[in-house]
Amino acid sequence: MDLLKYNSPWALYEEEIPHSRICDAPSPAEILTPAHLQRLRDAFTSAAHVTRLHRKQRNNNHVHSHMVFEEFSAVLQSVLQSEAEPAWAQRFFDEVDICGSGRLSWQQLSSYLLLEYSHRHQASVPAALHQTRPLIRHCSRNKQEPTVRVVAVFSPPPVRYVSVSKGGQLSVWDKDLRITHTLRLAGDPTEEVAHTKRFRGWVTDAVYMKNARTVAVVTDSRDIHFINVSTARAFQDFHLYGFPSVLTAACYWYNTQYPYESSELLVGDEMGGIHMLRFLTPTKRLFKNSSKKEKCTQRIYLQHLREQQSPVSYCCLQSLLQLPINRMMSAAGPGLVLASSESSVTSLVCIDLSTQQHPYVWKIKDGVKCFDYNEPLQLIVTGGSDGAVRVWPRHVTSCPLATLLGHHAAVIDVAIFQPVEQVFSYSSNVELRIWDVTTQQCLRTVRLHFPCLQETQIPAHSHFPFLLLTPPLPDDMKPHLVVGCRDHLALLSLSERHRGGGLTDAPPDPLSCALYNPALQQVVTASRGSTVCVWDLETGKKKVHISNAHGEEELSCMTLDSSQRRLLTGAQNGTIKVWNLLNGLNLHKLEPLSTAVTGLLCLHNNHIFAVGSSQYIVQYDLVPKDFQVKSDRSWKLSGLHKSDIVALAPCPALDVIATATQRGEVVVWKLETHMALVSLCGAGDTPVKDRTPVDCLIFLQHRASNKHLRQKAVLVSSQAGWVRFWSITGHKRPYGEFFAPEQLDESVLSLSSDQAQNSLLVCGDTAGCLHIWDICQFGLDVPEQSPSPPRLHCWRAHTGPLTSVEVLQTVDGLFMLSASADGSAALWTQDGGRVGSFGRGKITDAKRDRQSSLTGEQRDQSPDPCDSGQTPQRRDFECSDFETEHPRAPTARPLEEGCIPTGDSWGDRRCLFTDSVDI
Repeated sequence: MDLLKYNSPWALYEEEIPHSRICDAPSPAEILTPAHLQRLRDAFTSAAHVTRLHRKQRNNNHVHSHMVFEEFSAVLQSVLQSEAEPAWAQRFFDEVDICGSGRLSWQQLSSYLLLEYSHRHQASVPAALHQTRPLIRHCSRNKQEPTVRVVAVFSPPPVRYVSVSKGGQLSVWDKDLRITHTLRLAGDPTEEVAHTKRFRGWVTDAVYMKNARTVAVVTDSRDIHFINVSTARAFQDFHLYGFPSVLTAACYWYNTQYPYESSELLVGDEMGGIHMLRFLTPTKRLFKNSSKKEKCTQRIYLQHLREQQSPVSYCCLQSLLQLPINRMMSAAGPGLVLASSESSVTSLVCIDLSTQQHPYVWKIKDGVKCFDYNEPLQLIVTGGSDGAVRVWPRHVTSCPLATLLGHHAAVIDVAIFQPVEQVFSYSSNVELRIWDVTTQQCLRTVRLHFPCLQETQIPAHSHFPFLLLTPPLPDDMKPHLVVGCRDHLALLSLSERHRGGGLTDAPPDPLSCALYNPALQQVVTASRGSTVCVWDLETGKKKVHISNAHGEEELSCMTLDSSQRRLLTGAQNGTIKVWNLLNGLNLHKLEPLSTAVTGLLCLHNNHIFAVGSSQYIVQYDLVPKDFQVKSDRSWKLSGLHKSDIVALAPCPALDVIATATQRGEVVVWKLETHMALVSLCGAGDTPVKDRTPVDCLIFLQHRASNKHLRQKAVLVSSQAGWVRFWSITGHKRPYGEFFAPEQLDESVLSLSSDQAQNSLLVCGDTAGCLHIWDICQFGLDVPEQSPSPPRLHCWRAHTGPLTSVEVLQTVDGLFMLSASADGSAALWTQDGGRVGSFGRGKITDAKRDRQSSLTGEQRDQSPDPCDSGQTPQRRDFECSDFETEHPRAPTARPLEEGCIPTGDSWGDRRCLFTDSVDI
């Protein structure tokens, strides 16, 4: 049994932190009421409506009619009984028509609304658990025995934890789960060996008696050990022995408003009976003091409590449950107790011990292994061996309020987190689930990777793995959950509210990739913090912000679909998702890869290819109706790749794709046959073991589509700073190569070209520099020597490595998009003029700030390109900051409030860029 592997390939999605999205404008779905939806449906199905709009309808009884935008806009005006703004109607239409077909059906509209409402509801109920990597500690003193129970001790401060092992070892922990001291239960003096009273039984449960500052430990030796925790060092105070049967569970009740009044310790046994100890003065003393010397454990025989006056009274109620009691919990008042067993007849019993009348009895087929009760919510939650979590109203025993399914093993503990009305459940296969009480949905699934887990062994758990601490708590403490597995403890922090963030400023995470969407005039950036941002190119405003797009996993790559309305993202844990770029909705989840996703591409027929840190190409067919898309792993690479695939590039004109590996191998594949067209290796005769990874791979699309140029170099790769041009039909040696960075220890991480002409090649290196090369005549023949192409411009664009560069071909000319590991993304003119940075500064009106800085005269005054014959060790000019390299570059007014200078070439109608705060 492999406990560390997932039950299904989709389990990765279940355990990640749910994503949240924020848009710059409210969703159209927020305006529509149920009455509006009914009228919309009638409009789609009404034959009269179709006739009025001169539409032909084949069957009036089915929802098959379609609408173009003009019809849809007219229907919206009629349904809303007001004039719908054209921009709002257009946005609504575009969000639904995600494929860009120009027509809508009722099925498309209803699917969109269902997804929108579902996501909004899920986002409004965030899981209380945000932490996926808990603090895990090993209790070495347990001697590999499981921890039976952990209790929290609040007095005297600071807060401490006391864990009790099955063998009777007590460990005291500080708030950071560091052991401060240990204590072992004392044994029977008659069994003293070598002057040591060794405890020889098994601990079955423990409970904290808060007002008495005592921990009561019950064992299978039919006794109770009372541990005094009123001082920094715990010690055993009393030992009550002689119970008629084995004790199995315990709970404690006292009046929180009057803690000095009498309290009750309730203990269940293996015969289904309950023993009640009532302490009259718990804050002063539990038992009558002995005349013996202090600091010695006082042993008290149970029968003696009845024979003499004592501050404690005892009574026993036998056989209340048919099987051993496995858990107990005191309810609202004295004598009111809930007890559970694995009996199908007395699975859970709620009884007032003082009257013993009219007990509530829940009967569950497989019994109850665990339960929790919350008085304010009046809810009981049970778990059992069937893996189901049941939610019950306090006074209803016949039918559960909800049955929560999802666990694939026995549920061994449950807890109700009242502040957010959520339920934690934990199964024997080390799976923690968080459920929302209201929606009855599983919000998160977390698998705790304890170091003690082994593939061939079932995890060792006690009957009480949980310790849930909820408000009220000390000022410096937040709610948290402690989970025990064998001799390890895990501490998970909880939150009582949803985390903020979105369209406002936040410390930037390193950007892992960025791309330009020409269809929607957008720029999309992705960060290592699993955040996706969509920016409007004209204004620089943030349109959509997606947090935790892949939980806490780093985003490794992304691409657009064929309609350029959907975004595909891949993460380090192998998950792949498809998003609506207009509103941030998660449209599809693709079956995860077994390794990190390193490349994605989507062809015109929504055929998706994904590669990862493995030697496989995985395919997907994107069908709109399928939220979960299964993979097709039929593509066999025939062993051509000997190492992990790290790059992927498409060439639609030639119907091929190219893959590159960690060892510098480059293979071009024919899409139609899935066969290798050509295999290329860099660095000539360099031994395989010495080859470096390919950092980036692109096709020159203009050359590939030109019948006179497609025989030339159409593929460009970067490897350890070397940029190489390859032909996929001619010689296997490079058609040209040059070293792009200024320093020998730098690399080129990203490449791009103006694909309409392929006259420029843009390189982004690890020093943060942008290099622009003239490649019009480069790579057209196999040279004897490989001189560098003319370098047109070079400037320091960012302080960190450039993870993405892209050439933007707009109506205003060519611009360069750059994204960096320093967390910033910027737009540049092709000669190095900074247009703006995304998310930085206020709106700057281009009309007001027009400058004549990008005229042809100033371009003539820019530095001459570097000599094409230079080597990496010697250059005529070095990459420098923009201000140094371009003394005649566009000048800007002093920046006010973080404004970004804007060049004239951007056009009179453009404003770049606004801060997201202004949205």
